[in-house]
Amino acid sequence: MSVSTVEPARLRRARAAVFGIFAVNGFLLAAWVVHIPSISDSTGISHATLGWLLLVLAAAALVGMQIAGPLADRWGSRRMVLAAGALISAGVIGPALATDAVGLATALAVFGLGNGALDVSMNSQAVHAERAYGRPIMSAFHALFSVGGVVGSLLGAATLAAGWSPLTALAGASAIGFATVAGCGPFLLPHLVHEHDATPAASSPGDRGSVRKVLALGAIAFAVFLAEGAANDWSTLQVKEHLGTSDATAALAFGAFATMMTVGRFTADRISAAFGPVAVVRYGTLIAAAGLATVIGSSWVASTLIGWALFGLGLSGCIPQIFTAAGNLTVGAPGANMSRVVGMGYVGLLAGPALLGWLTSLMPLTATMLVPLAFVLLASRYAGLVGRPRVPSELGESV
Repeated sequence: MSVSTVEPARLRRARAAVFGIFAVNGFLLAAWVVHIPSISDSTGISHATLGWLLLVLAAAALVGMQIAGPLADRWGSRRMVLAAGALISAGVIGPALATDAVGLATALAVFGLGNGALDVSMNSQAVHAERAYGRPIMSAFHALFSVGGVVGSLLGAATLAAGWSPLTALAGASAIGFATVAGCGPFLLPHLVHEHDATPAASSPGDRGSVRKVLALGAIAFAVFLAEGAANDWSTLQVKEHLGTSDATAALAFGAFATMMTVGRFTADRISAAFGPVAVVRYGTLIAAAGLATVIGSSWVASTLIGWALFGLGLSGCIPQIFTAAGNLTVGAPGANMSRVVGMGYVGLLAGPALLGWLTSLMPLTATMLVPLAFVLLASRYAGLVGRPRVPSELGESV
């Protein structure tokens, strides 16, 4: 199938289906996260053991990412989305069935494998859909992931308040996952034949030019994800320790960051269409840098919250542009390229919070924010790497 032969109605249904997949991924992750305390209690593990088990989940996700890319190139991203979606939907029940550390480690390995595979395959499918549209739509998919996470956390909190057991709640989440994947599956796009997919360069995954481009995009993804991970794990504690606020006030920092991250993703596509992906990354990271500089230098709650909000807004559109650039590289296999870039970014998401945690033994937490500040400035400096040739579409704005 060619990118220009997809009927407009078919393409609109495909976009809605990809929205559903991104949303259910965020939903299932949130369903697990809100039940971490209760599952930790039921299995009798310590916080230290839980930390190691979360690393098992992360390692399994990285493995899933590296497996999914080549398989998506061979079988098509639609099949991989269905397989990975089924695996993560089944895997979300596993932690609730665990009775000890070994059982929980096994369950988290399965869940992580499914999550990593779905991350790569759904982003590959999103690149196909965006390519067929001929205009930026990737950021909106990532916004739906955030929305799914919000819905999952709210429903999880509601089930906990109602006294549901983790098994009952996660079984319900699993059913929603299976139903969503099954409902969206028929509308996903099959593998699309694109001009660069058939070029000799594309058949040489080991080509030096391909490796350099993938590593460069992966390095930018690493930098942006490291900064995002710093906000996810440390923003609340930074406000509490630096300003001496209550827990409730400190929680507003992450709320400001996450809210503006979601808002920004709903608007980034239009900005990318008007000014190009390089502008989104370059000026977005500069806005993020200004926000984090405000956080570091602020002595007031209001200005600190504004700083965290600007940080989220600036970062919001960057990762979708990087992933789209990876999926549209004219050398190497698209799925394999995507898996490597997503994998490098994910390492940054894990490494950032850990690095800042280690640095807190040497300096105040607020001072460690200079590290993500430096990384977003580096991402801004090399934003030109996300530039990509626009693929013309006969459908244009009709879809």
